[in-house]
Amino acid sequence: MSETSMPALKPKRRFPYRIQLEPRLSEPPRWYPLAVSLGAILLALILGGIVIAFAGGDPLRVYAHIASASFGNTGVLSDTIVKATPILLTGLACSVAFRMKLWNIGAEGQFIMGAFGAGAVILTPILPADTSPWIFIPVMMIAGMAAGAAWGWIPGILKARFNVNEIISSLMLNYIAIAWINFWIFAVWTEGGFQMTPKFPENAWLPRLLDYSDAIPAFRGLTTHLGLVIGIVAAIVLWLVIFRSRWGYEIRLIGDNPQAARYAGINITRNTILVMMLSGALAGLGGMSEVTGVVHRLQTSPIAAGYGFTGIIVAWLAKLHPIVIILVSILFGGLLLAGREIQPSGVPKMIQGIILVCLIASDFLLRYRVHIVHTPAEA
Repeated sequence: MSETSMPALKPKRRFPYRIQLEPRLSEPPRWYPLAVSLGAILLALILGGIVIAFAGGDPLRVYAHIASASFGNTGVLSDTIVKATPILLTGLACSVAFRMKLWNIGAEGQFIMGAFGAGAVILTPILPADTSPWIFIPVMMIAGMAAGAAWGWIPGILKARFNVNEIISSLMLNYIAIAWINFWIFAVWTEGGFQMTPKFPENAWLPRLLDYSDAIPAFRGLTTHLGLVIGIVAAIVLWLVIFRSRWGYEIRLIGDNPQAARYAGINITRNTILVMMLSGALAGLGGMSEVTGVVHRLQTSPIAAGYGFTGIIVAWLAKLHPIVIILVSILFGGLLLAGREIQPSGVPKMIQGIILVCLIASDFLLRYRVHIVHTPAEA
């Protein structure tokens, strides 16, 4: 008795839809990157709220408190801007390097070295303590930028000449910078054996709004300092360099298509070094503004406070646009300021981390189109 073979039956597809990704062949509309970033932030806040709820907190009350403690009145807004100033400058530092696809993760170390360079002008001393502020502040700015640029030059030359991964080299230099400044703070320049240097003379401080409160009473208690103006000017100058200069065109072309840039005769080696030095100089300027506008001495904890790593998030969130970085840094400054009053204290850093993960994950939406394709059920 012969057995007839039956054809194998394919299981029916239960869900007749599938997601299909297609590479984008043209630039998305101008509004699209902003919408993607806002969506990523919203998702991050939802995920952060879930974590806060699991920890026993009320997400809505936490977020409302962050908004009130950061932007609720003129005084806290001034403090928010003070927190935002170093973030602004480190965000600019990261953005110019990322624009050329140079992944500078060393803005934290360059920030620290900028603070060291500015402090060295007083503590060495290069200038006497009674020097006019009109001389002190520009010299400290130059010294801070020079120290940061030198710290950016190291991973830049290693990348350009020997193709050393700039992520690893710049990251490792952060720890060297911390050890370097600790040596000077704890040993050479220590004040009475404490973990800090002597206080800078007041003519080496960046002017603050409260310094003019006698003439303008509304400025009483406002700690916003000249570093904000320095940061805004730096953002405008960087925007002009990136989008209105030949060098900026070369930076963007190398980042978009290094082969085409090489074919066009652009010196990639030189630009790699210069861009890393510019990135380091901006981060160093941030360190100078923090040490002369807020701390007024060298000490580890307020200086090595993670501003360089926060600048990475800010640069990505602003899509590397210098002007947008001003606004985003103020938002993150508010998050850091309000975070001091939130328990558990790790909530602000947790939210920052979730935002960064969501931003990186959402980047594929700028490179791929997402289609939901209907697949007919097979009999």
